[in-house]
Amino acid sequence: MTISSTFRQLTKPLIQPFSEFFRLEAASGIVLLLSSLLALVLANTSVGIARYFPQIWDSVLAVSVGGIQLTKSLSHWVNDGLMVLFFLIVGLEIKREILEGELASVKQATLPLVAALGGMLLPAALFWVINRNASTANGWGIPMATDIAFALAIVTLLGDRVPLALKVFLTALAIVDDLGAVLVIAFFYTPVIDSRYLLSAGGLWLLLLLLNRLGVRALGLYLVLGVVLWYLTLKSGVHATLAGVLLAIAVPFRTRLTDSDTVQAQLGVMQQRIQDKTVVPRDLSEELEELTEQISSPAQRLEHRLHEAVAFLIIPLFAFCNTSLLIDLSLLGQLTDPLAVGIMVGLLLGKPIGIVLLSYVAVRLGWASLPTGVSWRQLIGVGTLAGIGFTMSIFVTLLAFEGQPILQNEAKIAILVSSLLAGVLGYALLRKSAPQTV
Repeated sequence: MTISSTFRQLTKPLIQPFSEFFRLEAASGIVLLLSSLLALVLANTSVGIARYFPQIWDSVLAVSVGGIQLTKSLSHWVNDGLMVLFFLIVGLEIKREILEGELASVKQATLPLVAALGGMLLPAALFWVINRNASTANGWGIPMATDIAFALAIVTLLGDRVPLALKVFLTALAIVDDLGAVLVIAFFYTPVIDSRYLLSAGGLWLLLLLLNRLGVRALGLYLVLGVVLWYLTLKSGVHATLAGVLLAIAVPFRTRLTDSDTVQAQLGVMQQRIQDKTVVPRDLSEELEELTEQISSPAQRLEHRLHEAVAFLIIPLFAFCNTSLLIDLSLLGQLTDPLAVGIMVGLLLGKPIGIVLLSYVAVRLGWASLPTGVSWRQLIGVGTLAGIGFTMSIFVTLLAFEGQPILQNEAKIAILVSSLLAGVLGYALLRKSAPQTV
């Protein structure tokens, strides 16, 4: 084994290969589904303490630090507080894909970028056409989103029937989709702005960018200032979760490989000790962890430490909180209302048609090409899976109809139904379009 191959093997965890990311997102989708089902069961059970379950989220929790006090309901703490970590991960993933991943070059980025654009614009347009004369027109942003965890969980069920290139395309598309959702939230779902807090938040963000520019790599410092940034953003009127994206932009991303000779020498010593069998495996593991810590960037360490907590705790908790719906026949009857129809048409028709149509245009014009081994039938299947809105769609619902629980519940039911149908149809299409294996 050469030093270069040893280096690639030892630093593999630093770049977080797609296969590891895919497995994590897929597994989290299953947990997300189970937490949603449990919330629905508890909300619709009148036995024992379960009858009080939906009201739990209205309980008030006050947090005081010095002279600063925040009093919010439990649902607000989940949606405005914990979800900032989800958006921090989203920001880190977008940053990684732009700097080193599938969006790092124009050639790589064109197809998922164009596809995501079609998958956002057409659903929003269809929703607006259906709701343009109704009071619910403000919900046009709801069907624009794709839930990557659920989509990848379904792709996992198909195993090798889905080529890796198609999985990579879906991931890149969903990340661009998340970026679009972040911009929509920032520019269209911010009702009132307090300029004093907004300017303070902007100034602090510029300070964070300056620290990055000056080469400061102390992750703890960025996190402490990030909490302050969250508070200022919350008080400014801009949705507080956007502080997570702003912090992700500021945290240093580049790995520390400037002293490559030293790194190579350390790896050479480790390799020799392995060959001489003079090293204890546990000691070697600790030395590798220390070397990894030295090389990796603050952004890599932060994403690595937060990803599982966000995927397996925060997002399921968000779903658990926001899908505790009391379902009755009258609510199901509202699926024919313009709000529900707009959401379902946007997710089930707008998403796949927009994604495939703009992808086709980009390929015909020579701007991009289909990923290797991917057919148009498979692209239609992935476009259908992109209609699973769930997490981000519910999040936009809470902003679009803030203080209107009836409309929120109606929209959530439509999102749940649409996401379920999109998942089933997408799975069937991909399974049917996959090459037959012997």
